[in-house]
Amino acid sequence: MPRGPKGEKRLADVVGNAVLVMKIATGETADTVITADEKLVTRARKGGLKGGKARAKKLSATKRKAIARRAAKARWSR
Repeated sequence: MPRGPKGEKRLADVVGNAVLVMKIATGETADTVITADEKLVTRARKGGLKGGKARAKKLSATKRKAIARRAAKARWSR
């Protein structure tokens, strides 16, 4: 399947692509093609949401307290 300039999937045949362009132009369908960048962003977001909790669970209580103290010190030093 051919890709557009931003990595989006496009139809391979000319007639199918022309019909798609006509539908977008008339407003019959929206051009809601998910690009590769958007897929990466959503996947990274899911991992980021899980990562903090997993890291906190892995750390010992003393290490977590030390990190929290350092963060509070950095916030209040401004």
